[in-house]
Amino acid sequence: MKKYAHTFVEQYEAFLGFGWDRKTDENTVICYLQMISDDEVASRLANRMTDEELEEVHNLINRLLVKHFTEEEYHGLFLKDETHK
Repeated sequence: MKKYAHTFVEQYEAFLGFGWDRKTDENTVICYLQMISDDEVASRLANRMTDEELEEVHNLINRLLVKHFTEEEYHGLFLKDETHK
C-alpha cells in the first residue's frame, strides 16, 4: 500500500510561476516539491549534487519541518508513522 501521494501536481492546471500572488506561490511550491520527488528526477539530481548541496537540501527540509510541524505532525504526516495519527 502506498504511503505517499502526489496527486496535486497531476491535477493542477492553473498558472505555474512564482511572485504572482500568495496562492499561486504556494501551488507552485507544491508542484515543484512533487515534481522533484519523482523517483527518476530525485535520483538523477541527487547523484549530481555536491556533498554541500546534499547537506543544504537536508538542512532546509529539517529546518522547515522543525519550525512548522508539531512532533505529532512530523511523525504522522511526514514519517507516516501509524502510531502517531
